[in-house]
Amino acid sequence: MAKKYIIVTGGVLSGIGKGVVSASIGRLIKELGLKVNSLKVDPYLNVDAGTMNPNQHGEVFVTEDGYEADLDLGHYERFLGIDMKKFNNMTAGQVYKHVIEKEREGKYLGATVQMVPHVTERIKERIEEIDTEILLIEIGGTVGDIEGEIFLEAVRELSFEKGRDNFMFIHVTFVPYLHVTNEFKTKPTQQSVQLLRRIGIQPDMLLVRTEKEIDPSSLEKIALFGGVPSDYVVNLPDLSNVYEVPKILYEKSIHKLISKKLELTLSNDNNPFMWKCPKTFKNLKIAMISKYLGTDDAYKSIMESIFLSGVNRPELINAEELEEMNEDELNILLSKYQGIIIPGGFGRRAVEGKIKAIEYARENKVPLLGICLGMQLMVIEFARNVLKYDDSNSTEFDPKTPYPVIDLMEEQKKSLNLGGTMRLGSQKIDIIPNTKLSKIYKDKKEIFERHRHRYEVNYKMFEDMFEKGNNTPNKLTISAMTDFVEAVELSDHPFYVGIQYHPEFKTKVGEPHPIFKNFIEEVEKNKKN
Repeated sequence: MAKKYIIVTGGVLSGIGKGVVSASIGRLIKELGLKVNSLKVDPYLNVDAGTMNPNQHGEVFVTEDGYEADLDLGHYERFLGIDMKKFNNMTAGQVYKHVIEKEREGKYLGATVQMVPHVTERIKERIEEIDTEILLIEIGGTVGDIEGEIFLEAVRELSFEKGRDNFMFIHVTFVPYLHVTNEFKTKPTQQSVQLLRRIGIQPDMLLVRTEKEIDPSSLEKIALFGGVPSDYVVNLPDLSNVYEVPKILYEKSIHKLISKKLELTLSNDNNPFMWKCPKTFKNLKIAMISKYLGTDDAYKSIMESIFLSGVNRPELINAEELEEMNEDELNILLSKYQGIIIPGGFGRRAVEGKIKAIEYARENKVPLLGICLGMQLMVIEFARNVLKYDDSNSTEFDPKTPYPVIDLMEEQKKSLNLGGTMRLGSQKIDIIPNTKLSKIYKDKKEIFERHRHRYEVNYKMFEDMFEKGNNTPNKLTISAMTDFVEAVELSDHPFYVGIQYHPEFKTKVGEPHPIFKNFIEEVEKNKKN
């Protein structure tokens, strides 16, 4: 079978769910017996998402091979159930960097280097590097954005070169509802399709996003003015659970419409669509002590890991506000929650508020999960409040601390470059037997988990703080280690686990990471008590 391409674009406004729609379509196709992969195109000039502020752009998602992408690759991993790699993301920064470096090396043989053909050729090369039967290409941003035009031109050229029959263009657009006049307004969608046409792309399908179910006459109007057959204009209203999208698209026979357009042979067409996402959710109150509050997506993978474990998403607590609270105020606030998560982050802002929450959880036996920075702060809190190492800190926050229990990795001390220089991606970890972590991993001796950090426990200087797998009072138990401390816990606590790595990045639909499942089990027990 010739390689087929599904191009997903967005219109009218950003944030309407192109990533979820693309990932859902990919899952449907995968369930029908075809090999599918994805490419997320980001038109921004960053080489990757590693230096982006989570408050503005959401979390940075780390792949197995150590690539820092935006959160859409997390959608693809969770929905498709396959590990994303560096080649699954292309940014304008990568493309332009490649072209300019090639020009400096004289590889263009004296040609005048231009957007067309040189930049478009590089984009097409990257697209063709992915070997699969069906390639989903999601072009980020909104049609009409100046930075995205070159990518649209590249896929238009590719569709001409590879044959239009091998391409399907799906345009995800938004139709607003005016409550004042009690009607849906289709004009923005009409104009969005016109922008695509001017580029030379006629969409084959329109996925119409709305707040609520749209009336059939509006869909007919969209079909007429968009030049798309009415059965290929599909309404997708807002859902409370994004994991319902694949099932909804299946019920609307999207897979059959795609199959018809691309002339696909579906081996599992008669099998019912099986989707193992949770349908009901336990009402457990879990607090996530947070510093990035500018967008709901700043902690996306942790949120989804809890949700895919069958529990309502955690509530974000402003760590800066905790810093200003006295002990009674903090106790009153945190006593409402049966579990606490301390997520990762960078910089000293709000750190003391997180340390207060850790102390509360340790002393009151509240299940506590610390991830990356969260684990480091658990070590700092223990050093300060149990071992009485006054003013213990990380050199990230206090370079002159007398007790630098957390310090910069040795290889980082000579680097001035912040982009792509951390410990990144999957790494083998040794699990220490007879620990909480060993039980979570079913007594496995080795695991592989993803990392993203540049500070680590200063084990060489503060080895006396720790015991490996023993139950010694006034010591933190190390439950996983490589050439640095990977995990700590307390043996006399129902769930006090800190991990240097990021388990949230490995959660899939139907397969939440076992650390979150075990954490939730302990939260349930805490609620009953």
